[in-house]
Amino acid sequence: MTSAAVHAPGRPRKTLKQRPVDAQRLNAVLNHSFESMAAPFFVGMVATKDGVIYEGCAGHASRGLRADADTVMRAYSMTKAIASAAALILVDRGELSMDAPVESVLPEFSKVKMLEGWDGQTPILREPRVKATVKHLATHTAGLEYEIWQPDVARFLQTTKLPSVMSGKQRSLFYPMTTEPGSQWGYGISIDWLGRVIEAVSGLRIDKFLKRELLGPLGMVDTDVELRPHMRSRLASAFRRSADDVFEAIDLQLPSSPEFYAMGHALYTTPRDYMRFLRMVLSRGSLEGTRVLSETAVDLMLTNQIGELQVRKLPSTAPKASVDVDIFPTIAKSHTIGFFRTEQDLPGMRRAGSLFWAGALNTHYWIDPTSDIAGLLMTQTRPFAEPPFMEALEAFEWAVYN
Repeated sequence: MTSAAVHAPGRPRKTLKQRPVDAQRLNAVLNHSFESMAAPFFVGMVATKDGVIYEGCAGHASRGLRADADTVMRAYSMTKAIASAAALILVDRGELSMDAPVESVLPEFSKVKMLEGWDGQTPILREPRVKATVKHLATHTAGLEYEIWQPDVARFLQTTKLPSVMSGKQRSLFYPMTTEPGSQWGYGISIDWLGRVIEAVSGLRIDKFLKRELLGPLGMVDTDVELRPHMRSRLASAFRRSADDVFEAIDLQLPSSPEFYAMGHALYTTPRDYMRFLRMVLSRGSLEGTRVLSETAVDLMLTNQIGELQVRKLPSTAPKASVDVDIFPTIAKSHTIGFFRTEQDLPGMRRAGSLFWAGALNTHYWIDPTSDIAGLLMTQTRPFAEPPFMEALEAFEWAVYN
């Protein structure tokens, strides 16, 4: 998705409270996007606080499996918002402070060093001058960045043989910092450490905590760190676009029974399940009479938590995994506890203060509290943020609002 000015608003925007969405038009967008090979399949949903008002699909999620709202998908970074909500449950209870130094909860975090430079192929490391806090983790300002968008981290992993955090190995957590905590926004493995904080404070493994405190109460029966037997037959294939411009299935699985469940990416989910989570946020902490977060905690998810810092463009170091990511390049963006946040209206689409993000296989969502809209558009394809998919996402959102 590029500039918000792709569509010029031709008439005053109506809210969904003034009229329902045009399901026929949304279906046409999904079918056209599928037929034009923007993705191997699509599932789209739209909801308000009160319930789902649209769901539609196009294409097959795998051989013989038509895509629908109950298709199981690899959530990847859609996991991050759920982990952030889990941390806020502990904040609500007074058991965790966002201002706590991470190493006061996890002493092993003191082993994380700052990457200052290189002596040939040897990394130069030093102690960070600022102690990272839990809030730094939750807002991606702890100085920890992913290797697919940070060349020095990619080089560090290669030269030191440190495994990627995607491996699920404990030692993979020790990426170096690339900036001082609190000095810059940088997207990376912070939420994996936040998951470990939740475990340390709660005394529960993260999957147990999520099931008891968040997924269970919200009725998210198809969201899990493992592919459970009742989910297996509905799992979508992962795809990539071949040189011949056709989608081919690839073997891309999350590690089963890893040394730790990484809360940056470890969940499987379905569109129907994830929409329940989005509706909870839209409803300020409760869903269908069940409250999981206080409104005070949800305020931290809705408001800018990084001050004057700005979300930056993410230039790709791994084009097979992700293109350069610069969503809404003309719009100021901040970060909350859990979400990216737009600071301006997108003409004809979401309003200022909307929350959004996605997963690495192009599972995208947004929450627009002003308009009482939550939307998602999901598939399972690489690379992340591929232009044809982002154009389909923009067309889908435009059709929701107009």
